[in-house]
Amino acid sequence: MQVKELKKEGLSCQYEVTVTAQDIDAQVDVRLQEVGETISLPGFRKGKVPLKLLKQKYGRSVMAEVIEKVVNDGAQKLITEKNLRPALQPKFEVTSFDEGKDLTYTMAVELLPEFKVTDVKAIKLVKPVVKADKKEIDETLERIAKSNAEYETITESRPTKKGDVIVMDFHGRTAKDNKPHPGMHAHAAKLELGSGQFIPGFEDQLVGKAVGDKVEVKVTFPEAYHAAELSGQDAIFDVEIHEIQVAKDATVNDDFAKKLGLDSEQALRDLVEKQIQSQYDDVSRMKLKRSLLDALDDAHDFELPQGMLDLEYNNILSQVRIERQGDLKDGKLELTTEEEDELRAIAARRVRLGLVLSEIGRENNIQITDQEMQRAVIMEAQRFPGQEGEVFEYYRKNRQALEALRAPVFEDKVVDFLFELADVSEKVVTVEELTKEDDTPYTGKKAEKAKKKA
Repeated sequence: MQVKELKKEGLSCQYEVTVTAQDIDAQVDVRLQEVGETISLPGFRKGKVPLKLLKQKYGRSVMAEVIEKVVNDGAQKLITEKNLRPALQPKFEVTSFDEGKDLTYTMAVELLPEFKVTDVKAIKLVKPVVKADKKEIDETLERIAKSNAEYETITESRPTKKGDVIVMDFHGRTAKDNKPHPGMHAHAAKLELGSGQFIPGFEDQLVGKAVGDKVEVKVTFPEAYHAAELSGQDAIFDVEIHEIQVAKDATVNDDFAKKLGLDSEQALRDLVEKQIQSQYDDVSRMKLKRSLLDALDDAHDFELPQGMLDLEYNNILSQVRIERQGDLKDGKLELTTEEEDELRAIAARRVRLGLVLSEIGRENNIQITDQEMQRAVIMEAQRFPGQEGEVFEYYRKNRQALEALRAPVFEDKVVDFLFELADVSEKVVTVEELTKEDDTPYTGKKAEKAKKKA
């Protein structure tokens, strides 16, 4: 194999590789002999078919297989000998080949940039923290009590009001043709007035009514209604009210806790406090992580592989296209120059941070264990109740999807490692301060400087 360097500009390299006809013919013969061991032809036993006959019958297909192998093996050898670190898969182009002649192809490859990781110990971070207080725990317990309340039928004669639960029969039809449709009928159905469970306007027309009343309710189905045949249609429901029910006062005590499967009221309180604190801790970690990534982004400035930038930009664009379906024109998303610049800045930030975190992981030999991957798959499966088996099977068969799941696990492990090194102090804040949305674009100071310069 002969190698000639054609180009080396920044992170882009191009090589010309030549493999002699003799080497290719030798590999074709070896592969044909392997094929001959497994097949038989009329007049010949398995493994006894002459090489000349094998060439006539299988030479063309074997040649294509050998060429692919020669190119891939040559690329791997070249990468190893030149000590290259490709950012993405190399691109190949066969420039010259014919049967009995040398093979010449080019290999274009973008390299990972070389850079020095900043001293993480010098990074100062402030972690906002909130402790769950008694008032919030009490409010949460009240909501739990309300959602688990028992209802009783009232015996007094009074009109319905918001907050009441009515027991009713209803029969519906579309107004234009008086035609009933599936899902527009029910018997002994329960509905909390004012809860917004039914079509807009339905519940309001049942407020101020009494047991035994028969009410004609007129509504219009929303344009985005899940049943296409009812979308935007006017409808009439004949409703008869049979009962009015109200929630019993629920007291949070040991008996209430035991109904929920816990030993005592204190055990319930402890569980609620733990859940609230866990939610706050998740938000706190997320904000600390963003501060860390901002610091890493600002501390590093190096050339980025264009292929990785284009790939990440297209991934972001695909997500934006999904989120802005209503803005598509002829299936295309039209962006302003400012919007495109911002998306490219986000792509650059993600690629830069990905390379920095990857290099930190490599330098510190941070690995993802099989147990950590198993936990990640289990957590992903738990997002799809009833379909856990299909999720496990999907990841078992789809290596690419498994690698995509590995990336965030690796990132979080590196981030946790950096939290231990960085100078992190805690600051107690209010819930409002902790949960306040950050309006700053997720692009870092580099993007802001670039905008000002432009």
